[in-house]
Amino acid sequence: MLKDLLKIVEEQEIKFTKTFADILQELRKKNIFFVDEEQVDEKQGKFVRQYFQTEVRPFLFPIMLKSLQSPDYLKDNAIYLAVELIDTSGEKDTDYALVMVPSKSISRFVLLPSKGENKYVMFLEDVMRYAMSEIFRPLGFDRLKAYTIKFTRDAELDIDNDISKSFLELMSESVKKRKRGVPVRFVYDNNIPDALLKRLIRKLNITQTDNLRGGGKYHNFKDFMSFPKIGPPELLNPPVRPLNHPLLSKNSSLLAAIRKQDILLHFPYQSFQYIVDLLREASIDPKVRAIKMTFYRAARNSNVINSLINAARNGKNVTVFLEIQARFDEEANIYWTGKLKEEGAKIIKTLPGYKVHSKLLLIRRKEQGENIYYANISTGNYNESTAKVYADDSLLTANQEIAREVNMLFHLFESPYNPPRFKHLLVSPFYLRNSFTKLLNNEIRNAKAGREAWAIIKVNNIVDERIVRKLYAASSAGVKISIICRGICVLVPGVRGLSENISVISIVDKYLEHSRLFVFANDGNPRHFLSSADWMVRNFNHRFEVACPVYEPKLQQEIMDMLQIQLSDNVKARLVNVEPNNSYRKTDLKTPVRSQEKIYAYLKKRNNQFLSQ
Repeated sequence: MLKDLLKIVEEQEIKFTKTFADILQELRKKNIFFVDEEQVDEKQGKFVRQYFQTEVRPFLFPIMLKSLQSPDYLKDNAIYLAVELIDTSGEKDTDYALVMVPSKSISRFVLLPSKGENKYVMFLEDVMRYAMSEIFRPLGFDRLKAYTIKFTRDAELDIDNDISKSFLELMSESVKKRKRGVPVRFVYDNNIPDALLKRLIRKLNITQTDNLRGGGKYHNFKDFMSFPKIGPPELLNPPVRPLNHPLLSKNSSLLAAIRKQDILLHFPYQSFQYIVDLLREASIDPKVRAIKMTFYRAARNSNVINSLINAARNGKNVTVFLEIQARFDEEANIYWTGKLKEEGAKIIKTLPGYKVHSKLLLIRRKEQGENIYYANISTGNYNESTAKVYADDSLLTANQEIAREVNMLFHLFESPYNPPRFKHLLVSPFYLRNSFTKLLNNEIRNAKAGREAWAIIKVNNIVDERIVRKLYAASSAGVKISIICRGICVLVPGVRGLSENISVISIVDKYLEHSRLFVFANDGNPRHFLSSADWMVRNFNHRFEVACPVYEPKLQQEIMDMLQIQLSDNVKARLVNVEPNNSYRKTDLKTPVRSQEKIYAYLKKRNNQFLSQ
């Protein structure tokens, strides 16, 4: 099994390398050239050395390989240069060093001076290869060769059972242990000399059972998310200003607007700043008594959390569930937990064995002697950074039945062993899978009775086998099912007698499709839901998730319109699990439909229609 997987990885790596070479060729046609340490001319070389001196050198702290006592000193998933140090006079033996590429402190891409219309880009590690020899010259080495390496540690957290410690303490200790985790993958430049490779394997405690892979000269291509904006305009996504929501004014109360009617926000087409503004208003409103909120992944410099801190300072009762088990965000979330506790916020303890993945905000306000609740249920994290690139939907409501059930959820987080019955919200790990199963069963009954029966499902991943079997059963009964699934999908559509009534597309574009939306025909009276949950075992069984009904007819139509736009995408939509897999989907439409652009135009048009009324 592992050999088969490694073979697939090797094949994918070959395809990836070829694709990167093709992209470089296409960039050259647009006068954008990548150059390495051997290709710079004299003028560029002067620039590179000056850049190295002023910007790069202060971040370099070489470790002599023979002095390395433990691999614990090296950072997981960082890029290192394994340096072969040479004395061309022959007076000193060849030596070796490790130098981390400081790509978190400096841009991975260095722009060299242009020549006319030609733009030149250099990888940061190539800048180091070109100029780094001066660091080692005082040791008697006047020449070097440097090869990229990267190793990955086991990221699973080892949590002991010391009952004398709080779960927060156990998590904090586990995060520290992760930094010393066992290496499970080691990737290196194929051109690295055998002598240096053997030394590295020995020093880093890499064994032959670990995944050792020779690869190319460059790694961590995720850094291309921050590639500089250079070249002709047609290579760039034109800048898009977030749209204002026609019902929310910067100069009037957001709480008052929500009190009048439910409001649906769509990020990043509309600004996440509305959530920050709502919290700011709540923090200073004398009638607001309490704010409750869940966090899964907070931004590094979170204005949302700063708003909660300000609310606590203003005497509001602030309650926060900050999920410290959020994978790879544990350390940041532990930090924010401490900051909130310092300011007097109440922190709901993390639930061992379960994660709180639901995205909830609740504001309690005293109005005419009565507690009135305002709720926000979202498909995405309360993270102003990711909200600029993640496409999510966020419901603001003062529907007291829904808002009080959100309040019940916060009580449930504190006492999870006595779950209440919910009339409106669909909640895991108690009812969510069964609720969706019942909704599909209803469609099956309607299809068999000759009534209107269909479903539209938008998620990031479909993995749960039980729900997939139910989808197959619905298809076999004649229910038409349209699925938009960006990520993993184990369901196979279009199989005669099994899934011929199911279609699956994936949309990958400039924004990450992240929302989870569900619409069920319900015999002509469609039911609409937005949710934080994918259809995976972990979401159904091991996480606190919420699917919230959308009752306002105008918002139902809004959701349906946006889903129909995505289902008609013939530019960025790909076919999933059919031959050829992941090929772009063609439609009968003669005009191109790039759904993310069409959704922006749709929301902009609605704004104009509202203003003209």
